Amino acid sequence: MNHARADEQHMRRALELALAAQAAGDVPVGAVLVCGEVVVEAYNEKERRPDATAHAEMLALQAAAQRLGAWRLSGATLYVTKEPCVMCAGAAIAARISRLVYGAADPKGGADGGAFDILRSSRTNHRIDVHGGVLAAEASAQLARFFRDRRIEESSAGNGGCSR
Repeated sequence: MNHARADEQHMRRALELALAAQAAGDVPVGAVLVCGEVVVEAYNEKERRPDATAHAEMLALQAAAQRLGAWRLSGATLYVTKEPCVMCAGAAIAARISRLVYGAADPKGGADGGAFDILRSSRTNHRIDVHGGVLAAEASAQLARFFRDRRIEESSAGNGGCSR
């Protein structure tokens, strides 16, 4: 299977996983990590665990390392629906993954040029082949719907604008 076809297939699965995160009350971000025949899936679980580090990417990297019995994930491709944050980008670099493919850009917190440029920095000890924008419209729409619905819920459950 060529990269473009595999990238779209795995991103579609990551988008499905993001819906599971949303159903559990988390920001809809899904991740699929492929390392040879090993495929690991994860989604955001910050609210369920509760753990600020329980991002989809972190959980996928941890599960793959445990399954493979190695922290070096050379040859692996990590698919994620949103541009990784600094923490997740750092973990991907530390895990030595080969490729990272993401959907929606994150101008407020992304580490691939969104807010920071960690993934393409010449100062890191490992380079990752990064491809952003795969199924970006779908990924962006999913996130936008989630945050729009959350704002609507918060305003209808609000306290008239006063906080104590």
